[in-house]
Amino acid sequence: MAASNSTASSLDLIHIAHDKPQQVDLDRCVHCGLCLNACPTYRELGVEMDSPRGRIYQMVQVAAGAPITESYKEHIDLCLACRGCESACPSGVQYGRLVEAARAEIENTTKRGPGARFVRWLVFRKLLPSRVLLTAAGAGLWLYQASGLQRVLRTTGLVALLGPLKEREALAPSAEIPFFFREIGKTYPALGLAANAKPRKRVAFLAGCIANISFARLNEATVRVLQRNGCEVVIPGDQTCCGALHQHAGIRDTARVLAKRNIDAILDDKQGFDAVITNAAGCGSTLKEYDELLEHDPDYAEKARKFKAKMRDVTEFLADLGLAPGLGRIETTVTYQDSCHLAHGQKVRKAPRQLLASIPGVTFREMPLADLCCGSAGIYNVLHTDLSMDILTKKMANVKLAKADVIATANPGCMLQLQAGVHKLGNGERVVHVVELLDESYRAGDAHAA
Repeated sequence: MAASNSTASSLDLIHIAHDKPQQVDLDRCVHCGLCLNACPTYRELGVEMDSPRGRIYQMVQVAAGAPITESYKEHIDLCLACRGCESACPSGVQYGRLVEAARAEIENTTKRGPGARFVRWLVFRKLLPSRVLLTAAGAGLWLYQASGLQRVLRTTGLVALLGPLKEREALAPSAEIPFFFREIGKTYPALGLAANAKPRKRVAFLAGCIANISFARLNEATVRVLQRNGCEVVIPGDQTCCGALHQHAGIRDTARVLAKRNIDAILDDKQGFDAVITNAAGCGSTLKEYDELLEHDPDYAEKARKFKAKMRDVTEFLADLGLAPGLGRIETTVTYQDSCHLAHGQKVRKAPRQLLASIPGVTFREMPLADLCCGSAGIYNVLHTDLSMDILTKKMANVKLAKADVIATANPGCMLQLQAGVHKLGNGERVVHVVELLDESYRAGDAHAA
């Protein structure tokens, strides 16, 4: 037992030693400034220290021994971690890796007040990893909405009495019957195959945490579309939160625990999955980087690399697989908002557009600056609501230029942000996930065939 504790302590120390910006990553930045125009906070604030170059300069100073000041924390915290700068950078700076490491270093060295400690403990260490607590929170949200209280507050203007919480209330998702209580642990057969034909692919679907409460119908649509494309779909029973929000907040110890649980749920199942699928681009970016999170763990480093090799965003997977026939017409105009963590983190841009173009009747219209962040960024819109709304205002102006009836995206967080944008600034546009449109198209095809 003592040896085991010693090993655990040694591993914790190794992780802490690496949970800070590494010099080899910092040295890639040549301070050219080509990242500035790709940075939403710099575009809004015009402050050098709130640009990728400025933040890296500050990281370099801290790495050289400068103290972690309140100013440093504020500039790092204001970053959306959208990683747009990575796409703009000619030197291959892995800025997402740097900013998350900087936040981990801040987390490991900062003594927060009791209130902040409690909130972070409750949300990150208790709520997000727990199906029971998430369901309870979802039930409370459902009661608030179903009772009519939300409608009364909004229609009478009494929501203004919430003060600073007014804008945050507008971001509240709709509570839905949870996906995992009905679907978790199940296997769904491939559809549309010839008699006795083998499935085209056998896949595991990671259904997320908050998505199970607020995007249960999206999860079900994802399973249906995968089935229609000849895939046998397994919902692993031991899956949990991916840890993306923990990573963004610098809480890497919990993120590693969650990563190991997901890896074990997939690799130890020994069911021969061809791919592991997510429909949340923000989650997918973290899931594909488990190898970095666990690179110093002797028991999980290789497992994490194997896990990463199977990980696919659902749009990426379907585009590579090739859509099965049976799509019906949907007469509408659609524009696409790139999820930052899909476009900049996972480098997946063509696949969602390719899928949308495959739907009969859809007229696709590209919006200007489609890959500039909408301001969602995990829980950024909750923590920095005013700046997030300023960024969203610019996004909605670009949405209007596309003159589309539907805004498609590939991330639930972006969907919530864009829905708030439509409610506040839009022209009644409908916000959907790409997979939801595919599901509607297949249903339309079925109805026509009948």
